[in-house]
Amino acid sequence: MRTCLAWAIALAAIPATAMAQPAAEEAQSRPVAQTVVNDQSALARLRGNSGITLQWINFTYSDGSAGARRGHVSVADRGNTVHISGVQFTADGEGYVSVTGDIAEIGSDYFILDGRIVISGAPDADRQCIKTGRSRFAITQNRRYWRMREFEWCDSLTDYIDIYF
Repeated sequence: MRTCLAWAIALAAIPATAMAQPAAEEAQSRPVAQTVVNDQSALARLRGNSGITLQWINFTYSDGSAGARRGHVSVADRGNTVHISGVQFTADGEGYVSVTGDIAEIGSDYFILDGRIVISGAPDADRQCIKTGRSRFAITQNRRYWRMREFEWCDSLTDYIDIYF
């Protein structure tokens, strides 16, 4: 299990080109001045989350069983704004999904992220997907996670990005 320092080092290893926001996109995105909190218990669940996954990021354990190790998600207050940052890496460390930005609004079964989502090297080594702006994550069918509600935002593949509580 990675420590907070190891996660910080791993995040720093993500290429700057994948994390940097182009100037044209930056001009279109306005910072969240204050997170609208419609449900305090939902905010508490987000703060106490248990990680992030992208369904393409799987590997085999040493005992031969398949699985996915959830990535780490940190949630911090920045003044009146709730900021989220998380990443899950493939077993070889070459591919990843990352989510970073401010929470514009949170309700009992959803939150709206104003930020940046990157998928790199998953499921194919040459796949690169970058989304900036607003994204809705929601809980459906009593699941124990919020799922990004835009499934085919990059190409013809359906991506399930989940943040667990």
